[in-house]
Amino acid sequence: MLEFLKQPVVVTAEINVNLVALTVMGLVNRLWALSYPRAVVFDEVYYGQFVSLYMKRIFFVDDSGPPFGHMLLAFGGYLGGFDGNFLWNRIGAEYSMNVPVWSLRLLPALTGALCVPLAYQILVELHFSHCAAFVAALLILFENSLITQSRLMLLESVLIFFILLAILSYLKFYNLQKCSPFTAGWWFWLLLTGVACSCAVGVKYMGLFTYMLLLAIAGVHSWHLIGDQTLSNVSVLCHLLARGLALVVIPVAMYLSFFYVHLTLLYRSGPHDQIMTSAFQASLEGGLARITQGQPLEVAYGSQITLRNVLGKPMPCWLHSHKNTYPIRYENGRGSSHQQQVTCYPFKDVNNWWIIKDPGMQQLVVSNPPRPVRHGHIVQLVHGITTRYLNTHDVAAPLSPHSQEISCYVDYNISMPAQSLWRVEIVNRESDTDVWKTILSEVRFVHVNTSAVLKLSGASLPEWGYRQLEIIGEKLSKGYHQSMLWNVEEHRYGKSQEQKEREVELHSPTQADISKNLSFMARFTELQWKILTLKNEDTEHKYSSSPLDWITMDTNIAYWFHPISGAQIHLIGNVLTWASANVATLVYVCLFLWYLLRRRRKICDIPEDAWRLWVSAGGLCVGGWAVNYLPFFVMEKTLFLYHYLPALTFQILLIPVVLQHLTDHLCRYPGHPVG
Repeated sequence: MLEFLKQPVVVTAEINVNLVALTVMGLVNRLWALSYPRAVVFDEVYYGQFVSLYMKRIFFVDDSGPPFGHMLLAFGGYLGGFDGNFLWNRIGAEYSMNVPVWSLRLLPALTGALCVPLAYQILVELHFSHCAAFVAALLILFENSLITQSRLMLLESVLIFFILLAILSYLKFYNLQKCSPFTAGWWFWLLLTGVACSCAVGVKYMGLFTYMLLLAIAGVHSWHLIGDQTLSNVSVLCHLLARGLALVVIPVAMYLSFFYVHLTLLYRSGPHDQIMTSAFQASLEGGLARITQGQPLEVAYGSQITLRNVLGKPMPCWLHSHKNTYPIRYENGRGSSHQQQVTCYPFKDVNNWWIIKDPGMQQLVVSNPPRPVRHGHIVQLVHGITTRYLNTHDVAAPLSPHSQEISCYVDYNISMPAQSLWRVEIVNRESDTDVWKTILSEVRFVHVNTSAVLKLSGASLPEWGYRQLEIIGEKLSKGYHQSMLWNVEEHRYGKSQEQKEREVELHSPTQADISKNLSFMARFTELQWKILTLKNEDTEHKYSSSPLDWITMDTNIAYWFHPISGAQIHLIGNVLTWASANVATLVYVCLFLWYLLRRRRKICDIPEDAWRLWVSAGGLCVGGWAVNYLPFFVMEKTLFLYHYLPALTFQILLIPVVLQHLTDHLCRYPGHPVG
């Protein structure tokens, strides 16, 4: 029974010395003297601000992409004990002692180092020689631009790491597919492919290009599986479901999880609140939540409210009026109603308050019990300070002559009666009896007499309108553009019938009980939409470049300059590597077309296995280069050389592929077609 104890327990393992050596060289190459320079280098001034906001749990919006990459950088700061207290306002600023520079740069350096062994393994999985794989890894190891980008608190090396990991995982999965499907290893590499794709997209939206490429390759392979007569229908269905789960469902779920963690961490009000809706702002600690805490939920007749335009462009603003009137005549000679101006004002102000009045009653206070306003009800909007009624009539708006002027009615005792009845339409209602709710309801106001809709035009009024934004009445349309939608932001139940007492009440803070917490999906949808649609003003940067400049390396970026020693950091590529990559791409395309034409004539210059390998390797490398490069020609954004690095990485992988093909086939067997 104990016979096995008489023999020693022996464990054997295979160690790829090439892989170990490349990994060690990559780590040394990327981690050596990582804290130098101890100063803000180029875009560290940009990413560092977000790291500080994470440390302080302050909400922000970055229009450059999803939050996963920022969270990874912030995790490095967390490991280093960073408290977020540093002013990221200038490239070249010396880091204070509380900034853990090494920790902040650690993750980009580690991912940059691991790209070296990943490149080696990708070539091996593509069934190229270990020599070719070693060459690919060395080219990645010593590429200047990749080294520079890896040693700083930037995200390109992290993006490239997840891209290469996704490629390697899919290749390993595909190779296992041939001999051992549905084994533990098969599932591991398939699932890791989906995870790596979601991480790549989560770091930067540029990762979406490679994700789409892998989905296309997986689609082609799945199409071949469907045609495989050796597989049963059930087996084919299981294969398709497994791929759908791993390559679609899991990436989507992980992408949502990035935002969930992001929104969980950033629960405090911050500098970017104003671009979000009132409901989103109220879900954050401090800021609007502090102002609106305890407001009544249901808007009732007699309610005192402020109305925020849902669009938030060109800037967040509130429906506003003041005692000044429209000029009798505008500069272009057109006449106005000379009524009291109504505008959209981008700041908190007592003149933003309005009172909801029942047209059939005179009182401006909330009854007991309150009578809620519902979808379809007719109301009058009374300006809180001037007590004039929101009005429109058949007079052209000051800057939008095809729309109606919006005013507060002044009785000049002329033949222009007040037209101050508005129908409340709750756009996001669940039923036609829905109650108008504070912050949550998005409403539009339809003028009863003319069917015009209260709308923000976005145009700035001249000096007589204090450069505030124009409000117009637009004829009723079927759509619900956000410029026509309004939500109640601040709300109280009015108690004072006398005007002087009411003015005091309007200046006082709101009081009551209400919970306005948004669901995660509502917050995610809004934040995702802001990220996709928020555009900073494109300004020409001295180091910006065009995609054509990248392939010729006719550009560089000065990252850092030491004012005393003159030491500099530039982002610039290795001339030999970039030129070789361009030549390899050109040679591949020419050879591929030549082979294709010859095969059409039933002339096979290389064996069938070599042709399939040539096509698959090219589809991955040239396809990866194309999808990561060509889209930039149609992008309307400021571009820099570092945007080319993912495409360059695929080109570098192509160099040893072409070299080995030339060596194995064209140089060895000249002029001898196969078959």
